[in-house]
Amino acid sequence: MKHQNSMPDKKLLTISETIKQGKPFRNNYHKTAINLIFTGRWIYNLHNELFKNYGLTAQQFNILRILKGQHPKSATVKLIRERMLDKMSDASRIVENLRKKGLVTREVNSGNRREVDVFISEKGIEVLNLIEENENETMDRFLSNLNKSETELLNTLLDKLRSK
Repeated sequence: MKHQNSMPDKKLLTISETIKQGKPFRNNYHKTAINLIFTGRWIYNLHNELFKNYGLTAQQFNILRILKGQHPKSATVKLIRERMLDKMSDASRIVENLRKKGLVTREVNSGNRREVDVFISEKGIEVLNLIEENENETMDRFLSNLNKSETELLNTLLDKLRSK
């Protein structure tokens, strides 16, 4: 099947072949769950390789994107944690690492001294712009085996999966 992006057909490698599954999956739900976990980690690792070129982790990139979306306003660590893709990450530690790199600044919140306001720095914006300028095509290429309608369907299905 030819895709709209005119890529040559590739051999479809099933999840069973990829993970060298010995015995069959319990059912299609089990197979789908394993496929989602494996594919999610695969995409995550590909992105991490890109971000390494800029001295960042995926979590650091995610926080910078959150802060850029808030710019010029600040974000509390609580807000950052709520919006992060990886809910298990230690947002405070990651913010501190970004501060040491000069990519964010922190200030004690004037209304609540127990909270810290985090701002993206000009250097942080420059790094994000550089990544977007140089890597958007590469990041999109991870999904290039899918055409536009397939990506729309996949997004709809993933949204449905997470709905309660």
